[in-house]
Amino acid sequence: MKKNMGSTDKVIRILLAAIMAGLYFSNTVTGTLGIILLVFSAIFVLTSLVSFCPLYTLVGINTCSANKTKQS
Repeated sequence: MKKNMGSTDKVIRILLAAIMAGLYFSNTVTGTLGIILLVFSAIFVLTSLVSFCPLYTLVGINTCSANKTKQS
């Protein structure tokens, strides 16, 4: 499994996960929508920790600068 997420992408995902979890645990968003947001938060954190997003592979996106070829 090659990394396909850059550091900026990971930071954005973790911030969004924190916001979504905060909305759920503060009872701002409840019910089914709250549970969906909590699941997305967990997915965002997990993909950030492993630096790999399966959807990026399907679409062909790579935000990781280490895998890009360097021009000399």
